[in-house]
Amino acid sequence: MFFDDLSEISKICSTVSCAIFVVPRDAKVEIKGAFTLSPDEKSVITIEQVKDLISRLSMRQVKEQYIIIRSAELLGADAANAFLKNLEEPKEKVHFVLVTDEPSRLLPTVLSRAAIYFLRQPSLIDGEILADRKVKDLAKKLMVARGDNLVKVAEEITAVKENKREFALLVVGVAIELLYKSYYITKKDVFVKKLPKFLELYENIEKNGHIKLHLVADLC
Repeated sequence: MFFDDLSEISKICSTVSCAIFVVPRDAKVEIKGAFTLSPDEKSVITIEQVKDLISRLSMRQVKEQYIIIRSAELLGADAANAFLKNLEEPKEKVHFVLVTDEPSRLLPTVLSRAAIYFLRQPSLIDGEILADRKVKDLAKKLMVARGDNLVKVAEEITAVKENKREFALLVVGVAIELLYKSYYITKKDVFVKKLPKFLELYENIEKNGHIKLHLVADLC
């Protein structure tokens, strides 16, 4: 979905327990009275920060509480996993507002539990994804591959000699972002219908599953 102005964010996120807003890195997302979580000096959101946040939410909320997580793509793996329980079992009156300019770097388990909104501007919807040409070409092939062709694409992805898992995750992550962008540009359901399988694929590969096997089996 699109939105046209940052001032709309407060109204949008009041209707959902978790929303992801894809905006420029320097955009000022503010909600009156919100608690804000930002990356530490090492440019990461740590599990300690998330635990502190969770402790703040342990008491019953008597009024609407908004939690803004800036640069949400910098949630460390442990921090993101600790955060997931709050998304799976959302508390009444609590609203999470994730802000990012790189949605493909968010964990698929987070993406699958949130509504996602793009600020309507060409640089985000039509602009280049931050990945080299080889990665983007493979991601595009993976999006449309079927049958024997899917096996061939899986072989191309796993043909790299080093960091196979990291490379496969990068390709799948870019494919996920392309699917999101393609849907928001064309409004064709075919793109959004593919997302669950790609999100599951990313999660399975990240969990040390057999890369080539999941590339084929999860997308069949």
